[in-house]
Amino acid sequence: MPANRIALVTGANQGMGKHVAKELAADGVTVFIGSRDLARGETAAAEIGSGAVALQLDVTDAASIASAAKRIDEETGRLDLLVNNAGISTTRTGALDMAQLRALAKPSIASLEEVRAVWEVNVFGALAMYQAMLPLLRKSSDARIINVTSALGSLTLAVDPTFAYHSSFEPIYAASKAALHAVTLSMMIELEATDIKINLVSPGFARTQLVNFEGTESIEDAAREVVRVARLGPEGPTATFTTWEGRSLPW
Repeated sequence: MPANRIALVTGANQGMGKHVAKELAADGVTVFIGSRDLARGETAAAEIGSGAVALQLDVTDAASIASAAKRIDEETGRLDLLVNNAGISTTRTGALDMAQLRALAKPSIASLEEVRAVWEVNVFGALAMYQAMLPLLRKSSDARIINVTSALGSLTLAVDPTFAYHSSFEPIYAASKAALHAVTLSMMIELEATDIKINLVSPGFARTQLVNFEGTESIEDAAREVVRVARLGPEGPTATFTTWEGRSLPW
């Protein structure tokens, strides 16, 4: 990996984002820890150690995004890696397990308010970050964007009745990831004539707050593919959708 890289990981004060930031900081990358709550971001940065810089960032707030872009520009003058990791699966609180959440997410009864809130983070948030950070990425000689997604967002897999999560495709979280894929494709097309790389990555099913800690893999294992792609240099591939050590997934 090229030296002296500058990275921004959204939603990095906990879980997958924090682990990716930790791995990059250990490589010598300066990593901005995007966090809605600055205090939590500062705690995460202190725990990660050298190279980690807390950054107040709410991907649903235009003013917060603009302020973050301005700070990165003033402090580093460019951005080499943007990891759009921030995401939510529900807005519901309380002791609900994944089975209960899926039951409440059926298209016939899904809360439109919840659909809008989840899409605001998972889809519009990623697009807003792309728009705000693209000028900084254009200043890099080795720029890459990683949009963290889910295999649930693959329409090719979801339409197959034999797919393990076929019955889990719903309009709140799963469809938000399918929409993220469409938005990412539009980014890929726009960037085709540039040197900026962009990749979709589906991590493993991690035991994180996003899935009520019901995942099957540790955060470290689940994050492996995100970290691998984040470490790619300028000769690394673009326009990919991968999981688990570079295995391609269908869109």
